[in-house]
Amino acid sequence: MKVALVHDFLVKLGGAERVLDVLCKMFPKAPVFTLFYDKEKVSDVFPEERIKCSSLQKYPDFLRKRYRFLIKKFPRAVEEFDFSDYDLVISSNTAFSHGILTPLKTKHICYCHSPMRYAWDWTNEYREENRISGLKTLFYAPLMKYLRKWDFLAADRANVYIANSRNVKNRIKKYYRMDSEVIYPPVDIDRFKVSKGNSGYFLIVSTLTPYKKVDLAVQLFNKIGRRLIVIGDGSQRGYLESIAGDNIDFLGFKDDETVTEYMMNCRALIFPGEEDFGITPIEAMACGKPVLAFGKGGCTESVVSGKTGEFFFEGTVESMEDGLARLLYNERFYRPHTIRRHSNRFSREVFEKKIKKKIREVMRG
Repeated sequence: MKVALVHDFLVKLGGAERVLDVLCKMFPKAPVFTLFYDKEKVSDVFPEERIKCSSLQKYPDFLRKRYRFLIKKFPRAVEEFDFSDYDLVISSNTAFSHGILTPLKTKHICYCHSPMRYAWDWTNEYREENRISGLKTLFYAPLMKYLRKWDFLAADRANVYIANSRNVKNRIKKYYRMDSEVIYPPVDIDRFKVSKGNSGYFLIVSTLTPYKKVDLAVQLFNKIGRRLIVIGDGSQRGYLESIAGDNIDFLGFKDDETVTEYMMNCRALIFPGEEDFGITPIEAMACGKPVLAFGKGGCTESVVSGKTGEFFFEGTVESMEDGLARLLYNERFYRPHTIRRHSNRFSREVFEKKIKKKIREVMRG
């Protein structure tokens, strides 16, 4: 069986790329089709010889690094990929890769991290974060209308949808009118060990962009004076550092080994943003650490209140403070090995077993 993989953009290493990495290991001979490829940032995980780029890769470097300026060209570019030699295509989709065109004989399984967020339920947030106002809105509104229309029509091209959470399953149903099966993303549980003790600090591991809501945590820890360590980088880092007190340390990007060490020694993980699923809380739980998470989105499917952590339900400092107070009160009841066992249901082994089962069903059907 000849298999091909598709991923929207290979320009960074995030949660969706961790899923793709596991799929690449499951199908070591499968090429990876993508709109853009940044060799400097991802070649250690996704070597260049395995990548098949779209026609947009030929654009000058300064445009490829600002690829969102080419967004109107993305639909046609994914439709140009040729899958006539393949029996099965698995797309890892956050926006466009579900819209590939495949021959009748070729099965297409879409592993959906989310329908195109900025075209649907995050349109207003995206406009605000990117400061789109005034004359820019004259171009923005028609563009979003065009993308929504293409996205909805393209949604019918996959044979089967797999959602990365019930949260995303509901979004697929609402925006695409399609059913899907939930298979949670794979987490490398074996990379982590249970640590019963801690060094007293709280931890955030996140890209530092506005929708991650790290600023909310910074405001809270400024108020309560407890130590907070932030690992990650992004456009909001300078601003966050400027408003942070001396009790908050920003370490920037760190490799997996360093992140693991900090997770094993933290008191709890703070996860202030709403995610489609959220792999980082699972990694913290694999270390036996409780998680304070925003009570919307994918985290409601992984964190169990009173057992593996706590929630706060409003995007305010007061609500987060209330959630942290409950976490600290319940600290004596958390059992690190119980938290670890809970994380096992999100392991790579479980993911691979379910993906292989779904492939057998699709290829038989």
